[in-house]
Amino acid sequence: MMVLSQSVTNEEQPMRQLVYLIVRHLVDDEAAVRVDCLDGNDGVTTLNVHVARGDTGKLIGKQGRTARSLRTILSAARMKLHHRYALNLEEQEDEA
Repeated sequence: MMVLSQSVTNEEQPMRQLVYLIVRHLVDDEAAVRVDCLDGNDGVTTLNVHVARGDTGKLIGKQGRTARSLRTILSAARMKLHHRYALNLEEQEDEA
């Protein structure tokens, strides 16, 4: 299930979906993937990617290569869309 953030505009929706689809295929627990969009005052949209605790390493990759690749994809899209994006990778807290 894809969770939408309240602050997502029509321009941010494709980038959010792109990151969601890529991350979902990289992790084991697809149901735990959530991507939230936050607009900053400086014109940068931050995409917060939440994954299950056990999938954080898969998302970062060896020496951070997978995370760097995701950021490269966002950078390429930024050139076309003329909008800056930042990517934060977060693991979900265990529910107690």
